[in-house]
Amino acid sequence: MELVAQQDRGSPDGRRRRSETSRDKIVEAMLALVAEGQITPSAEQVAIRAEVGLRSVFRHFKDMESLYAEMTARLSQHYQMWLVPFDSGDWRGQLDETLDRRVSTYERLMPFKRAGDAHRHESAAIQAEHARTLALMRARLKSLLPDHITGDDLVFETLDLLLSFETWQRLRVEQHLPASSARALVKTQVDRLIG
Repeated sequence: MELVAQQDRGSPDGRRRRSETSRDKIVEAMLALVAEGQITPSAEQVAIRAEVGLRSVFRHFKDMESLYAEMTARLSQHYQMWLVPFDSGDWRGQLDETLDRRVSTYERLMPFKRAGDAHRHESAAIQAEHARTLALMRARLKSLLPDHITGDDLVFETLDLLLSFETWQRLRVEQHLPASSARALVKTQVDRLIG
C-alpha cells in the first residue's frame, strides 16, 4: 500500500492533484482574509493562512493581481443564482424575487466586492469580470420587465441603480442601515418608481 502511495506522489496525476489542492488552499486563504475585513492582504499573509510557502503562492499566481482576479472569478459564480427560474409568474413578483436575490448576494459578497473594487483600476481581468457581471445583471433585469418600463430610459436606469451593489453598499456601510431597513427602503423606492 505504501508503495502505491509513493508512486502516486511521484506520478503526474499525483503532482497535478497536489498542485490543484495547493492552488485551492491559496484562493481559500485569500477569501478568508478578505472576509475578515482585510481588503489588501499581502502574499505573506495568504501563504501563512494557506499553510504554503511564499514561493508556492507565486508559482500558482504570477502576482497578487492574478490572485485577486481568480478570487473575483470564483465569486462571480454566486451571481449565477440570479439565472435560476423565478417562482412567480408575473413580472412584479419576479422583480420582488430579483430584489431578494440581489440583497442576499450583496450581503454575502460585500467584503469581497469591496476588495475587488479597490483593485479594479489596476487589473484588466477584474475590470472585464466586473463588466461581464454588470451586463448579466442588466440583461436579466431587462428580460423580466414589460416594455413600458424598459422603453423608458429614465425609469429603467433608475431601477437599475436602485438594485445595484453600489446603492446597497451606500445604505449598509455609509448610512449604517440594518439589512432589513435597507431592503425596505429599496423596495419602497422601486414600488414608487414603477407605480
